[in-house]
Amino acid sequence: MTMQRSLCFNLKKHFLVNQRKPIHSLWRPISTITGISQENDLIPWTDIISGLNGAGVICEVALVKASQMINSGSKPNDYILVHLTRASTNRSCFSLGQQLHSYIVKSGYSSSTFVSSALTNFYVKFELINEAYKLFVEIPEPSLVSWNSLISGYIHSGNFRKALNLFLQLENSDHCPDAYSFTSALSACGRLGLLQLGESIHSKIVKLGVSCSVIVANCLIDMYGKCGELEDSIRVFHEMIDRDTISWNSIIAANARNARLEEALCLLQEMPEPDTISYNEVISGIAQFGKIEYAIDILLAMANPNSSSWNSIITGYVNRGRTSEALDFFIKMHLSGLQMDRFTYSSILSGIASLSAITWGILIHCCTVKCSLDGSVVVGSALIDMYSKCGRMNEAERVFQSLKSKNLITWNAMISGHAHYGDSNKVIQLFEQLITVKDLQPDGITFLNFLSACLHNGVPFEAADLYFQSMIKEYGIDPSAEHCSCMIRIMGREGKIDRAEKMIYELGFESSGAVWRALLSACVTCGNAQIAEVAAAKVIELEGDNEYVFVLMSNVYACKEKWKDVSQVRALMKERNVWKGAGNSRIELGNG
Repeated sequence: MTMQRSLCFNLKKHFLVNQRKPIHSLWRPISTITGISQENDLIPWTDIISGLNGAGVICEVALVKASQMINSGSKPNDYILVHLTRASTNRSCFSLGQQLHSYIVKSGYSSSTFVSSALTNFYVKFELINEAYKLFVEIPEPSLVSWNSLISGYIHSGNFRKALNLFLQLENSDHCPDAYSFTSALSACGRLGLLQLGESIHSKIVKLGVSCSVIVANCLIDMYGKCGELEDSIRVFHEMIDRDTISWNSIIAANARNARLEEALCLLQEMPEPDTISYNEVISGIAQFGKIEYAIDILLAMANPNSSSWNSIITGYVNRGRTSEALDFFIKMHLSGLQMDRFTYSSILSGIASLSAITWGILIHCCTVKCSLDGSVVVGSALIDMYSKCGRMNEAERVFQSLKSKNLITWNAMISGHAHYGDSNKVIQLFEQLITVKDLQPDGITFLNFLSACLHNGVPFEAADLYFQSMIKEYGIDPSAEHCSCMIRIMGREGKIDRAEKMIYELGFESSGAVWRALLSACVTCGNAQIAEVAAAKVIELEGDNEYVFVLMSNVYACKEKWKDVSQVRALMKERNVWKGAGNSRIELGNG
């Protein structure tokens, strides 16, 4: 016992002296740290497990003792390995967890459901979802905890469709989803606006009798609110027997986000103990849909406004195109002494980008450097977008390369910038790099920029179509009217107009005027008057008389030397009082 106390004392002293030293550096024979012989200091695994369940230094000491035991030849069983892996997860000891994983594989415990589940959760915690999934699929009979951990991991990393796909697989497994499973699925439905699936999940919740759970009900309120079904949100709220602060904040947010501002204010007044989040939801709703000055009055009357309170006002100004006022409010926030966060800078940089105000952009960039926020993914992405829209692609590239961590928004900002300035080769290069990045996959915006680059770079239709089909089948992205229009223009360049018209019906875009306009433009490119007439009729049917249609039809007839038809189009324009307006250009000179 004396030796054990001496060990704990020496280790505690070591941790206090080396507080910033990563715990994984201690995963080596204990004798190299304390000078104590391993042979004389074998601690029973039961004592170590007790220590692993402790906090702070106690847990860290237990991890070091575990290292001593393993190095001495003692072989932990699956129960002990689960505790060691959980401790590595909770203490954020990534290197230690990886070494445990290696030991588990070598010792043959990877087939243990409990050990593999703990490892899956470990990789989810460090947002290495692909690694977690690889482990998950190898588990013979994954537990419900394993399912929920991976689903939650996908939600946290923004892979909402993958989370829902996994949830649907869970429903078809031997396990019955629990409240935690349902809350994750509802969160994904809300983020993706999948109302029908959300309603289906709600039905299953009622059937299984978990609708009385406060946590589940809160998620239902949030899901319906984000899907625009406010009445359903209100119904769930009123049916709740017990409500917590999150319940009230969820229904206030549902009303505020759906422009029901008076109802949101009434709920705020009825709420037993409103907190800062309650006020922020109302401020955000008013800043978005109401009179921003009224939102400012509420902010100034708050007891404890935080950075989110101010950010809502700045975002409201930016979203309404009132960037000058956003900058004034940003300066007031700075003078108030309130600490600005990454979202403050991200929002104001978005407004600066819309104005191409490079001087302000450089000043804000300097502020982010001073606050050590320039390395943040959120701020970095906003800086890339700002520099790109100001025509400073070299600066945008420098910020992109300097970021240690990049998310999909970062990649899209860089790709969009090059696409905007016509550097198709760079767009294609970046796209090819992105699809090799672990735990990231392109979305609809990425593919739209890539297909635009294919169009302007003369990429053959067959090659572009491979990526388009991959977008739909491999990545599960539903094509938008913009994707379809881009593909139509690529087809038109190669004279595949018949196929382009067929695609419109196959993808269900026959009621989209934008898509038919793209087909009409493609007809002009290849001189197909017959299909051009069909497209023109569709545009007029959907959008009414349009000078664009008449001009393009005149051009396509002229291309085919059908001068009589050209005259008829011009006569029809005169008859319907449709004229081609005079064009004008505007060039604004910046500071560089």
